[in-house]
Amino acid sequence: MYNILVCDDERDIVSALRIYLTSEGYKVYEAYNGEEALALIEKKDIHLVLMDVMMPVMDGITAMVKLREKSNVPVIMLTAKSEDTDKVLGLNIGADDYVTKPFNPVELQARVKSQLRRYMQLGGAAQAGGEETLVIGGIELDDSTKEVTLDGELVALTPTEYDILKLLMENPGKVYSPSQIYAAVWHDNPYGTENTVAVHIRHLREKLEYNPAEPRYLKAVWGRGYKIIP
Repeated sequence: MYNILVCDDERDIVSALRIYLTSEGYKVYEAYNGEEALALIEKKDIHLVLMDVMMPVMDGITAMVKLREKSNVPVIMLTAKSEDTDKVLGLNIGADDYVTKPFNPVELQARVKSQLRRYMQLGGAAQAGGEETLVIGGIELDDSTKEVTLDGELVALTPTEYDILKLLMENPGKVYSPSQIYAAVWHDNPYGTENTVAVHIRHLREKLEYNPAEPRYLKAVWGRGYKIIP
């Protein structure tokens, strides 16, 4: 059973999400502001967080910043249709995805399953069948342990960052458009996803490039997409 934390100051939304998620067999914990969410994460083994942006006491953006100081647990931001700036800001500070209110239950459950699958694969035990290691220059990705190192130093990646890097490292030199990356990693309709992918690529550069402004590995191909080069 996976533990999901739902954090929103609107109790009707929390109640609806609890119904959606418990029907899928998840254990749901509830919080109504960022401080309550962080306190629960300290006490409970949380596998995924659904976090609203606008909340009293501590908003979702502030809570995300504090959470990412010590945890890579996947976070799906809950945003209104008009909050495009908040969506980008949430991704910038480490959110893995977002869902727009009002929720489509099928979409919500699909995004939750996708994030949980990646998180458990990244944090789970090594799978049987032998070690699979990908190496591009100083970057080494061990898919059996779900670890990435840069010049021998362990790099902490979120599940989404890991999946994007693995996709590119499995096909060095191949250019992937943002839509192709989104479809491969999120397993979702790739329409209008350029900003989402760009934010995660920037995070990867910040973690894997000594000078993100002049990347050695993660290259942008103007008007086409991204690739990784030896």
